[in-house]
Parts: sequence; C-alpha cells; structure tokens
Amino acid sequence: MLAVLSPGQGSQKPGFLAPWLDLPGAEARLRWWSALAGADLIHLGTRADADEIKDTARTQPLLVAAALLAAEHLPMHDVGLVAGHSVGELGAAALAGVLPAESAVTLAGVRGREMAAACALEPTGMAAVLGGDPDEVIAALTALGLHPANRNGAGQIVAAGAVDALDKLAAEPPARTRVIRLQVAGAFHTPYMAPAETALAAVAAGVPASAPARILLSNLDGAPAGHGPETVRRLVRQVTAPVRWDLCMRSLADLGVTGVIELPPAGTLAGLVKRELKGEGAPEIVTLNTPADLPAARRLIARHAGPAARPAAPPFRVVVSPAAGRLDRSAAPAEGAGVRTGQVVGHIATGRGQVEVTAHDNGSLVEWLAHHDDPVAPGQPLVRIGGTH
Repeated sequence: MLAVLSPGQGSQKPGFLAPWLDLPGAEARLRWWSALAGADLIHLGTRADADEIKDTARTQPLLVAAALLAAEHLPMHDVGLVAGHSVGELGAAALAGVLPAESAVTLAGVRGREMAAACALEPTGMAAVLGGDPDEVIAALTALGLHPANRNGAGQIVAAGAVDALDKLAAEPPARTRVIRLQVAGAFHTPYMAPAETALAAVAAGVPASAPARILLSNLDGAPAGHGPETVRRLVRQVTAPVRWDLCMRSLADLGVTGVIELPPAGTLAGLVKRELKGEGAPEIVTLNTPADLPAARRLIARHAGPAARPAAPPFRVVVSPAAGRLDRSAAPAEGAGVRTGQVVGHIATGRGQVEVTAHDNGSLVEWLAHHDDPVAPGQPLVRIGGTH
C-alpha cells in the first residue's frame, strides 16, 4: 500500500512554490485559492522571505494549497492512504475526498487567522524535547504545567505552554534530553488555542463533508477516519488536541504501507518516517519538492499502488479519554482480552467523580497507550481495540 503525506507548519521554505507555477493552470488555481484563503498565495510561495511565511495566518493556507497543487499531478486514484501533520490534515482530508479542495483551503485560512489571534492573547510558545524516556518527559512537562503538543516519534516530543514554564524546562531539561526552542507564535495544539477552535467550528459546521474514499489517518489517535461530519469535527478538535504523529506512523506500519510520498514542502515527515520505520519492511520514500520529482513519485505509485477504496472496517480503533483527570486501570481487562461494544474498560478520576471509559466496538484490547494513574487530557488516546472477538 502507498501513503501520501501532507506536511504541517514549520516545513515551509522561501520560494518553494516557484517551480510549480510553470505547470499549466497552476497560477490560475493559486489565484482562485488566494481569494478563498484571504492571502496572496503566489507571493507567499515565491517572493516572500522567511519571516513573512512564518506568520501563522499566511503559512497555514499556503501549505494546504501547495500540497493540493502538487497532488493534482499524481495518479491519486492508485493511492490507498493519506495523512497530514497538523494543518496538513486539511490537505489530506481533501485528498481523501472528505472535503473539496476549495473547502480545505478556506478552512486553512480561517484556522491560520484564528490561531494567530489566539497566540496574541498571552505569551506562549513551543520547544522540541529530543531524546530521553517518553514517560519521564511527559511527567516533567505535566509538572511544569506544559502540554505535549506534538508526539512525533523518533525521540521527539514538542512541549507547549507559557513562556516562563518553557524557560524552566530549558534550564532543567529531563534526563538525557536536549531542549530546542521553536520559532513559533504560540502554544499550538493546547487549550490556549480554545478561541481558535470555537471560531473554526462555527465555520466548519456549514461545510459539506463526505466519507473518505481512501484511508485517512487522524492526528488525534492514528486511527482511520470514518463518517464525513465526524472527520470534520476531529479536524476542528485538533486545534487544541495534541498531534499524535507517533500513532499515525504506527498505523502506517500496522496497515502494511510499503511506499511513502511526502508532498511539498517535503522532508520533515519523510525524515520522521525514516527514523521510526526502519529495518526490514521499511517503506520506500520519495520527497516531492519540485515538478522534477514527479516522475520518481509516479514510479513509486506504480510499484506500491494499493486499493483506493476505504476498507469497510478499519483494522483497529483507538479509545480516547472522555475527560481530564487520572486514568484508573485497576479493574481494566488485560491486554489481549476480548471486549464488547459499550464495555467499561477503565475510568477517569476527575474532580467531579469517576467518568467511564468504554469500548466503542467489539474486538480485542490490543494495547494500553497510557499507564495507570497517568494524568490524561480530553481526547488523549488511551487504548487500542482491534480485530473481532
């Protein structure tokens, strides 16, 4: 099976769209999408400097437009799976057939503007924590009041929150880690973005959505998306929820992906996949940055093409936390045990009492993704349910 990946914010480079404007119809397409996004995408992708395309309000629609423009020149009917990182999910949703391209670009414009406005409300930021034990890193972030905004696998967790807390993290990093401050406007994928989520939800509620025509992995839990409107709600929820790219990559392996194409501006996601999925069975990867890379991408598709139709039932589901609190697994079924729809598999201890965690499908409890007594956030993946039992 072949996967096409759409990158997120931070992957942009000055002038990266310039070569694509030589293709027939590309400039006209970008002018139309510029009107929808409320930003001059041609200027941003060709002449703007690094500071200008660092602006969240401009970068987000630019990245979605770039991915969709390049994908128009690929035989996407032969692609079995798509996924995107952060705002890249909007591009992936369009490639999966959930959204029209115009809706994806429009929502990216709204998302970018509203997230930029949320960033201006108080001083927040992000920092990459490289290395260390993941559980120890998460515990250190929690103690400082920080959030694991991105869990990118390959020994990389991105912390987000108040600037003073990030300063403390940099001064006393967790054992065997290196902390790198990121040049971003604020704490993306955390509760600080709640005003942006509310504003995006108001617009997204009127967007028509269809069921995916191919597998679309969700940043929320790495699971394949299902019903169209529910997928749009997940895209909105992702503004404040952590990006679980580690679980998306695990799904690439679980689903037997043998080839990967990263859309422009390519390199970041390909690097994460290369570091995480290595050894025997590692996927073949093509980074698509200019039209000169199209022949290699098309050859990869020809070698690894899988069924484009979405499977009737995903091979697994992920149960997420219904509330903020601490996970109680004291009476939980063991890994490998059979579970049924609606069965209670755990509880969240909150300030208002216990909240049940229930299975939403019949199958086997494949793997716990959080430990007993861990602090958890709403929407955080807790356990994987797979197969039938």
